[in-house]
Amino acid sequence: MRRRIGSVVIVALTLSLLASGAAADERSGKTDPSRPGGKVEGKININEAGRAELMKLSGVGAGTADRIISYRQAHGPFRRVQDLAKVEGVGKGVLERNEGRIAVK
Repeated sequence: MRRRIGSVVIVALTLSLLASGAAADERSGKTDPSRPGGKVEGKININEAGRAELMKLSGVGAGTADRIISYRQAHGPFRRVQDLAKVEGVGKGVLERNEGRIAVK
């Protein structure tokens, strides 16, 4: 019984360490190329990012993220970061707060 409890503790600690490493990678901008998403070299690619990824931008909530996706679907991919200001709810302030965090690929 004691051996089984010890094994459970070791597994729990290992999983905890793996999860904290993944969280640190996410905060640092590192990504796993095998996972889909809108991240490009630590930046958020507004032409591929989904709702959750777009909401990581300062000043972008669920509604604004949905409008960005709708705009992209209706008008095609963004050509420049500044084109994001054409979306209702995204103004100069949002672009300034996220300078260097947005990519267009």
